[in-house]
Amino acid sequence: MLVLRLLNVVAPAYFLCISLVTFVLQIFLFIPSMFRDPSTTPLFSPAVLHGALFLFLSANALGNYVLVIQSSPEDLGKGLNLGKGSEVVADWLDGSRSPGSALPSTHFCRLCARVTQRHDHHCFFTGNCIGSSNMRNFIMFCLYTSLACLDSLVAGMAYISAALSMSFANPLAFLTLLPHSISQFFSGALLSSEMFVILMLYLWLGIGLACAGFCCHQMLLILRGQTRYQVRKGMVVRARPWRENLQEVFGKRWLLGLLIPVLNVGSDCRRQKEK
Repeated sequence: MLVLRLLNVVAPAYFLCISLVTFVLQIFLFIPSMFRDPSTTPLFSPAVLHGALFLFLSANALGNYVLVIQSSPEDLGKGLNLGKGSEVVADWLDGSRSPGSALPSTHFCRLCARVTQRHDHHCFFTGNCIGSSNMRNFIMFCLYTSLACLDSLVAGMAYISAALSMSFANPLAFLTLLPHSISQFFSGALLSSEMFVILMLYLWLGIGLACAGFCCHQMLLILRGQTRYQVRKGMVVRARPWRENLQEVFGKRWLLGLLIPVLNVGSDCRRQKEK
């Protein structure tokens, strides 16, 4: 449990550190390198469009990240009629209140001391449990993080291609880039800044693929009306049309939440909480 609590603190700090490094590299290295002559650059040049796209992806990723961790245990406990903060935690810890006494799939997490309706899993990178109140924001966070990493990967490859005068037309060039770069770095033929960018390329690739895969798997569970917690516990869920399952998570005005980071707009969970 001590290791998990430590991971619950380190993982969010790691994510914020990677986000800061990515932002600095994009703003101060990749995007400026795309401007050949800033005085003659047209308004809708590829460099300007890339900068606008990166800022849009970053704002949505960080905005949804903040919204995922915004809800407090007290607010969620009141929404489920489970009592107030410390009373809820005490009841769940001493075993006087079981998941079946509240709502199906309701779960108390010992790591974040939170009672979560339709509990899915505990995310260490947000230090928070994922449930009905923040599921849509979590999916948007994974989606835009994956897209931001892909954008940074492409920009970084373009920078390395120009800096080292190499081509990535052959897919094997990217796979062999790291071992060749390590040998050149220790031989003094490669700058430390260029080596750092190359390492970040593989980190962006790993994070982007992981977030994309996690997002796709989560969408499959939503279409089936299930959560990870229900699958792990072997709980049987009531069969419903996939459109209803999507609307329960994303709400009727899903397009608004797709473009800007907002709370669950128009979702059933949000309306029940407001009542």
